[in-house]
Amino acid sequence: MAFTVTMLSWSLLEYGADVADAGELAHALESIKWGTDYFIKAHTRPDELWAEVGDGDTDHYCWQRPEDMTTSRQAYKVDRDRPGSDVAGETAAAMAAASMVFREHNPHYASLLLHHALQLFEFADKYRGKYDSSIAEVKSYYASVSGYHDELLWAALWLHRATGRPHYLDYVVHNADDFGGTGWAITEFSWDVKYAGVQILAARLLLSGEHSPRHRETLEQYRAKAEHYVCACLGKNAAADGNVERSPGGMLYVRQWNNMQYVTSAAFLLSVYSGYLSSSSSSSSSSVTCGAGGEAAAAASAGEVFALARAQVDYVLGSNPRGMSYLVGYGARFPARVHHRAASIVPYKHSKEFIGCAQGFDDWFIRKGANPNVVVGAIVGGPDRRDRFRDQRENYMQTEACTYNTAPMVGMFAMLNRLARDEAAAAASQPGGETATSVNR
Repeated sequence: MAFTVTMLSWSLLEYGADVADAGELAHALESIKWGTDYFIKAHTRPDELWAEVGDGDTDHYCWQRPEDMTTSRQAYKVDRDRPGSDVAGETAAAMAAASMVFREHNPHYASLLLHHALQLFEFADKYRGKYDSSIAEVKSYYASVSGYHDELLWAALWLHRATGRPHYLDYVVHNADDFGGTGWAITEFSWDVKYAGVQILAARLLLSGEHSPRHRETLEQYRAKAEHYVCACLGKNAAADGNVERSPGGMLYVRQWNNMQYVTSAAFLLSVYSGYLSSSSSSSSSSVTCGAGGEAAAAASAGEVFALARAQVDYVLGSNPRGMSYLVGYGARFPARVHHRAASIVPYKHSKEFIGCAQGFDDWFIRKGANPNVVVGAIVGGPDRRDRFRDQRENYMQTEACTYNTAPMVGMFAMLNRLARDEAAAAASQPGGETATSVNR
């Protein structure tokens, strides 16, 4: 949830003008505030954060609408005695990023968010530990595989961006090696594994000149690892196992369960990094160097990096072998049997008759027909490494929708919408432009 809010906020920081031009800024701010309001309530003391409500095992035992749920709402927290540096660090990052989004629209709220972010980072750093060691209930569903070092670096970078205070960048530089920031060469970016995002953010500071001379050497190391990720997505690293697999249809493929989260997060990182490259004042910093160096090295321009980002978004929207949009509610064909309890059961406003815990499985889960409700805007787990997709409710690896799948795409959709309009206008202004425009549509 915190990662979702961080990515929504980052989307607005990068592409907020496009979101506003699309008429969606109020909705985007509302979505972010829905999350940050909750985080404020969950952060009950400087060193206490309520990290989970409900138990995954008992929740999964039932198939019900939210209105009918009687499952225990046990709440679990992290504190000094049971630390959770990863969840506290990510929540700090979310609130720091969101504080920048709200500065212009709600300055008082922005200050409140930054206050909580500062406290949460201090708590995460001072009382170190993995949250899944403190809250056993999360381990089966949201285990912290990468640990908490990436979240501490991630939060520090967001706090540096939000405050401009140099000691946060000092923290990122000082801990670069010990925390793996300049050590891990990563080929994925997700709610758990943040290193690629950390490295992209650090590289931004290098490319934009927002650093002191004492930071430069370490930021260069961060940039090298950021470009390993970019090159992995491009398939240009020297070692084959250092590249991200591609499906026959061109989709980046990381793993079987909810692969779309890696596609959308990669598309976002590639897009913003191409922008950082294009905006760099140094001509030597306007491209990516892939490979091991020497004759094996291959350069990739900012345009090539952006083209891959755009291709991944197009794949999500239906430019794929199945002609299927994996954005629910968009296009002529999209998943109709999303693995989603409320979507798969008759809406409460149409039938207030109580649906019991197991009754939902018997009466609704096993139905072969389309869900009675469409979760518009959800991005499902998506196809496998061979572009195969089974639109079945029980196929949760492919049909379950997650907020962190969609969050990186909000700004991307708005930006690409503007870009497509500009391209259509440019084509229409050329000789024979009417024909070109009709093809573009």
